[in-house]
Amino acid sequence: MRFDRLLTSLAVVLGVVACTPTLDWRELRPKGSAAIAVFPCKAASHMRDVRLAGAMVSMSMFACEAGDTTYALAFADMKDPSLVGQALDELAQAARSHLRATANPASQPLSVPGMTPNERAAQWRLQGRLPDGRLMQERAALFAHGTQVYQATMLGAALDIEAQEVFFGALRVRP
Repeated sequence: MRFDRLLTSLAVVLGVVACTPTLDWRELRPKGSAAIAVFPCKAASHMRDVRLAGAMVSMSMFACEAGDTTYALAFADMKDPSLVGQALDELAQAARSHLRATANPASQPLSVPGMTPNERAAQWRLQGRLPDGRLMQERAALFAHGTQVYQATMLGAALDIEAQEVFFGALRVRP
């Protein structure tokens, strides 16, 4: 009798866990940004000053981790339109070098609704190792709106295709 009760309790617990979504998508409209994104978890905000395109700028990042994948949206206002292209190039190079990408893949075109057209707006699918040696996959998208530059990133051991479609497919910029 006890064993039956234990099995029933275990079945109920497993059923509840199986019905609990790993990804709890929610819209985010970061303050100081025109971007709208959806995250599968509650994103924490971080800010730091960085040198980008030869200028010191405040970069804000919203990031969270769900299902062994980190989701992030970073942005900075370059204030000078002539620095936007170089800033996008430097962000792309930083993403590739941080992951120590095993190959230098070609970029793919990127179109985010509301973005300012820019020939350097692009996305990459990378595979490489973190400084600690872990093998990782990364998908990064870089775009601009006016003088603001954006980088959306998913980083994990294996990136879920559906989660990529939701995260990157929902990116947009308010007019």
